[in-house]
Amino acid sequence: MAIIFLTSGLSIPRQKLFMHLLNWRLHCLVQVFSFIFVPALVLAVVHIILVGDPQGHIDRALLAGYIFTACIPTTIASNVVMTRSAGGDDAAALVEVVIANFLGPFITAAWTVTLLPGTAEFDPWRQASGDLSEMYKGVFKQLGLSALLPLVLGQLVRWAWPERTEHLMQKYRISKLGSACLLLMVWMTFSSCFATGALQALSVQSILFVVFFNIALYITLTAVCFCLSRPPKILSVNRFGLQYVFKRISPEETIAVCFCGPAKSTALGIPLLYAMWAPVDLYTKARTSVPVLLYTTEQICIAHFFVHALRRWHKKIDHKRDLESIDNRGTLPEMAASSAAGESLDHKNISSCADQSSYVR
Repeated sequence: MAIIFLTSGLSIPRQKLFMHLLNWRLHCLVQVFSFIFVPALVLAVVHIILVGDPQGHIDRALLAGYIFTACIPTTIASNVVMTRSAGGDDAAALVEVVIANFLGPFITAAWTVTLLPGTAEFDPWRQASGDLSEMYKGVFKQLGLSALLPLVLGQLVRWAWPERTEHLMQKYRISKLGSACLLLMVWMTFSSCFATGALQALSVQSILFVVFFNIALYITLTAVCFCLSRPPKILSVNRFGLQYVFKRISPEETIAVCFCGPAKSTALGIPLLYAMWAPVDLYTKARTSVPVLLYTTEQICIAHFFVHALRRWHKKIDHKRDLESIDNRGTLPEMAASSAAGESLDHKNISSCADQSSYVR
């Protein structure tokens, strides 16, 4: 994670970072979606399952784990790498993940307990409350050492030697290190799934539900993020202030929102889960952690397909812009030539009239 943020600090101009720090529309779009819309959607699905599955075929620990997963912030490293690979604004993604992971430790714990269903099945998670002080200390230490410190160091190096840094980044393709580190993070997440023994403890129905629900959930959330970022033009009518509510953001920022909005973080999720429910037995905590582990793993796998899809969409938008600019450049000389021809014709008509008048005289 430190290598990913170091390469981001070396490659992103500081002007873009400062610009996105003041981008309140982008902050509201990503953070409200991540901390309010996603928990609301997952909570609705959990209540539907509780009504349709009174026999308890779906493990209730998984449902508690899904509510917790919906409340944790977006992932730290993969969003930046995916956004950069798809041609999006990686500075926007970088700012949003830092803000989300600062807010996450304070929002997630209280928000999860508030949203847990009031039935007796969820009493072990609702009544258990661990000491979060050590968790806060560990999370912010990890965030500072693995994200903020490498980012600041990279920015300082870029500020001191801008041209040389840019040359070395392009010559040795240092940004590719981020993709390699992302693969190691996927391997680490898979290892965690098997190390806890949680997967072996669940029924086949529960595992199938988690795997396919994660795929459907991530695709749905990505589609919603895209629609919120690029709403239909018919909604942007100049009436009742709708043009400000449904204003489209740039394609580069749209790509950043599509990767930051649906994603969830294992780096914060797992330490927070074990700290929140410290009095709960290890077996129950392991089962509760399965949605976090599998969702964060599957989101990276599915996001690779979205990288290619969004990259093609971005190229299509750029091609359309180029055609429009060429048309505009071509129209201006034609208009100038037409105007010049009109002026020449008018001049000839005036000269002809003057000659006729002279002849009459």
